Amino acid sequence: MPDLLTSLSAALPVFWSNPLLNQKTQSDLPEHYEGNAIGLEAIRRAEKRFKTFAPLLAQLFPELATVNGQIESDLVPVPAMQNALELPSTCGQLWVKADHALAVAGSVKARGGFHEVLEVTEQISQKHNLLSLEDDILSLLQAPAREVFSQYQIAVGSTGNLGMSIGVMAAALGFRAVVHMSSEAKNWKKTRLRSLGVQVVEHFGDYEQAVFQGRLLAESDPLCHFVDDERSTSLFLGYAASAFHFQKQLQERCIQVDAGHPLCLYIPCGVGGAPSGIAWGLHHVFGRHVRCYFAEPVQSPCFLVQMLTGMTKHPSIYDFGLNNRTEADGLAVPRASLLAAECMKSILAGVFTVEDATLFQHLQLLFSTEGIRIEPSAAAGFSGIRWLADKCNPLTTHVVWTTGGSLVPDAEFQKFLAWPRF
Repeated sequence: MPDLLTSLSAALPVFWSNPLLNQKTQSDLPEHYEGNAIGLEAIRRAEKRFKTFAPLLAQLFPELATVNGQIESDLVPVPAMQNALELPSTCGQLWVKADHALAVAGSVKARGGFHEVLEVTEQISQKHNLLSLEDDILSLLQAPAREVFSQYQIAVGSTGNLGMSIGVMAAALGFRAVVHMSSEAKNWKKTRLRSLGVQVVEHFGDYEQAVFQGRLLAESDPLCHFVDDERSTSLFLGYAASAFHFQKQLQERCIQVDAGHPLCLYIPCGVGGAPSGIAWGLHHVFGRHVRCYFAEPVQSPCFLVQMLTGMTKHPSIYDFGLNNRTEADGLAVPRASLLAAECMKSILAGVFTVEDATLFQHLQLLFSTEGIRIEPSAAAGFSGIRWLADKCNPLTTHVVWTTGGSLVPDAEFQKFLAWPRF
């Protein structure tokens, strides 16, 4: 542990294996979320909510019409990338879960962000008797419903991608959408949000400050719903619901998941809500046969710091002498979500950290070998297989969850390809 902490504080790449992995059953819930708040039934309800609103989403967004309003992404084999990474077939096969290409929002945040906005829409609709039957879902696009929604504000604090998903969905439904953004947020994301009618409030300081200020302002408005990335079970369940479609994709590709055919996932991690929600859902489907690893920048390993410290404290990466500066803007978070960390105590297989230089190298490699465009934060997962290569067998399935990037403007993406010269 001392060597790990020394390397972590020096901003060197590290790998940590969770000693508590599988010490509890997958049905155990964190003590603060007793009952069925985030259990299997709640995940199923989230999945059902997506299906209920799918016809509305197909009407609202042309890009969702061809997929009947589904918020889902492809599972793509990337053999050329695997070869470029010099990963032999003896350690298994590499795939990409392409959440970077999720329609409308262009990132994994579409899952949790859309789900929470839809759940709030459902609650307000019930309160104002806007729906009598599920068949009436399209009536929420009509003037009476939009007049009601316009009285309400939906706000969020974000470095970019969550703000994009919340802002786009809330504004499209007619809510007053406000996104509180930190200094790490990219200008093109602010511009895109404003072009869609979203109010962007810029804050000096990091992600934590943007969330704090946004939460504070929301408390003064009784008609404001604040999407709290650090504490929201609704966001969490939106991510968790991805497990069922992912299971279907594996079955369609004849990929077995059992003791002899392990499934290893590598997911970029910021505050922790999205990767933890995904991991939580997958463990309810696959149990101990899935191993989820989180990837964090060397200057922003908030989740690793939290897991090393335990649940009795809530440390910041600044406490370890780190500066939270990274080109992976969505991962520039100083303090982890306690909800996410508590859920991951015995489920998370491990955490590894990545230098920015490696993010760009893997981003460029993925584009040159597979033609896939992602942003730097989404490239974090590709480093994980290296740490495990000698421990895997030919029957292991490796999946890198690429979390964002398809909406990056061409000029910005060209800068990524030109790194380190931009």
